[in-house]
Amino acid sequence: MNKLLSDIKFNDQGLVAVIAQCVHTKDVLMMAWMNAEAVTLTLKEERAVYYSRSRQSLWRKGEQSGNVQKLHRFDLDCDGDTILLTVEQIGGIACHTGRGNCFYKTASDNGWQINQNVIKSPKAMYNE
Repeated sequence: MNKLLSDIKFNDQGLVAVIAQCVHTKDVLMMAWMNAEAVTLTLKEERAVYYSRSRQSLWRKGEQSGNVQKLHRFDLDCDGDTILLTVEQIGGIACHTGRGNCFYKTASDNGWQINQNVIKSPKAMYNE
């Protein structure tokens, strides 16, 4: 594990950017951050574990919503500063807004256009 961690270029905050991609559709699902502990736990548990900058703590994707990301591959880019997770998105929802992925806004002449419907209400996922 130390060899894997030593090849990752964590930023000044001890974090590395992570892109999650669907193993089936190849859609980009989301972007998040990991620290060394999140990397280790993701590989050990074979599910996505991220670091929340706002909460300053680890979070296991789906721990509240049930929308777990099961790990299929863990790749590091050529510069060592971005991780690509290939995951199975359990429940088909990756975004906290209840959509399939976090990239649901498309630029247009009239501003941002919503390109995805909500699959499940955030209130239903997070008991709000």
